[in-house]
Amino acid sequence: MIEFAGKTAVITGGADGIGLDLARALGQRGMNIVITDIEAPQLAKAASALNDLGIQHHAVEMDVAVRSDWERTARETVDTFGDVHMLINNAGVSGGVGSIENLDEEGWRWCIDVNLMGTVYGANTMVPLMKGHGEPSWLINVASMAGMGGVPLAGGYTATKAAVVAMTEAWSEELAASNIKVSVLAPAYVKTRIYLSHRNRQARYPMSIAPTPEMMMIAKSSATAVTGGIEPSMLSDRLIEGLESGQLYIFTHPNYKSATDDRSAAIASAFEDACASPIVGALKNDPINTGFSEDLPG
Repeated sequence: MIEFAGKTAVITGGADGIGLDLARALGQRGMNIVITDIEAPQLAKAASALNDLGIQHHAVEMDVAVRSDWERTARETVDTFGDVHMLINNAGVSGGVGSIENLDEEGWRWCIDVNLMGTVYGANTMVPLMKGHGEPSWLINVASMAGMGGVPLAGGYTATKAAVVAMTEAWSEELAASNIKVSVLAPAYVKTRIYLSHRNRQARYPMSIAPTPEMMMIAKSSATAVTGGIEPSMLSDRLIEGLESGQLYIFTHPNYKSATDDRSAAIASAFEDACASPIVGALKNDPINTGFSEDLPG
């Protein structure tokens, strides 16, 4: 059993939905909780809810896509609770939707900056703090089943969540010799307000095209799917279960296994085709070149 009591977790996108319920679940197991969010009024409500539950917490208004906000959050966390033991990169948006022909360029940039660079900035800021004290710690990146395979008409979201999965895999190897365990949480639909994420779209990402009927259709379909998803509390319990069993990939929807099986089968078929190729087939017996001559530091 993991001993969470007395340790400190930083959770982005913590004002509602997945982030707030993770704060509840971990806080009820004795963790000190730092919740961050860009939506100040909702953040205040979340802090009040945690207070009512008797959970030790600190709320920080921040934009995960701004590196200086991360530095401020780190300072406030250390000043309030001391060492950092867990980072959950949960904040995310659904920008960059639509077909190839209809490009909301600023929507893509918004999605990349929040979903991808927000995760990068978080790890870059908090991992050194977790390494520094040497106690058991966790880096958890929230991706999506969309990151395990392409989702049509959701290019920005799919691309950034796939990148989060790949980064988590890379960081797991990079930190294997350290005190930090790395996991990626990849749920399918969960009852959140992500389909309303445009409410927090920063002014620096103005709509670069007028909303199209296609975009309106995607928004409506997304709302229907999300509102029919699992409760955040089920996801929270599953995350803790996955951490207890030491999983790199933590899935919440086993019914989606067939989708990843199909992808794995297609990849295996493509490798078989390469092995049979008169052009590259002879390479199949060569050792794998990782590009590194020495073991990576922990």
